[in-house]
Amino acid sequence: MNKIDINITDIQEKMLVKLTDAGWGDIFSPMIKSENFHKLIYKLKTEAEDNRRFTPKLKYLFRAFEECPYDKLKVIFIGQDPYPQINVADGIAFSCSNNDKPQPSLRYIFSELERQYPAFRTNDLLYNPLDLKRWANQGVLMLNTAFTVQINKIGSHYNLWKPFTHHILQSINREFKDIPVVLLGKKAEEWQLRLDNQNIYKVAHPASAAYKGGKWDSKDIFKKINDSFDFKDRIIW
Repeated sequence: MNKIDINITDIQEKMLVKLTDAGWGDIFSPMIKSENFHKLIYKLKTEAEDNRRFTPKLKYLFRAFEECPYDKLKVIFIGQDPYPQINVADGIAFSCSNNDKPQPSLRYIFSELERQYPAFRTNDLLYNPLDLKRWANQGVLMLNTAFTVQINKIGSHYNLWKPFTHHILQSINREFKDIPVVLLGKKAEEWQLRLDNQNIYKVAHPASAAYKGGKWDSKDIFKKINDSFDFKDRIIW
């Protein structure tokens, strides 16, 4: 076993500072300060020491929230796991700014955006098109219900994060109303009852396109979301 030296209390404090800066402190504080979260981080540490490495890195755990200010929240996309390959996931669901090429799910998303918005071209973007923080900064919370996953083992940490995710979504459901929430795939749909104050859209997970000739049936979700907003509030995908 390769021992990994970390200060869990220090990690908790740094996470909470960033989340508080983004306005999420009141929601996250009870969980991050809890003994259960301490045990969760220790569990991840132990797994890594036992050669069951996970992704993304701890510093990216809550990046989806850090980049999406609480007071700007407009839309939530919910998937399942971070990308399971090493050094790809960056804490924002489907974003892969740590890599130099889009992962298949993100390619399918971009293809749909080009279909729904013919003027959309990822190559025209002046910033890193693989980093979806540009959506997060506009109020789009790109969330996986498992915040980590064992390398190359999809679904491995789903139950580990379930109580934490339950608290976060329950809190959001209590504090917000009528936000468009896109549930991507069957696993995401399991959380519908926790979001009963919101406007729910059910769409196949982008990864399903791999089994359907490379076409993702998004049900025109990006246009539907923007059509639900006043013009000034629409998302620039």
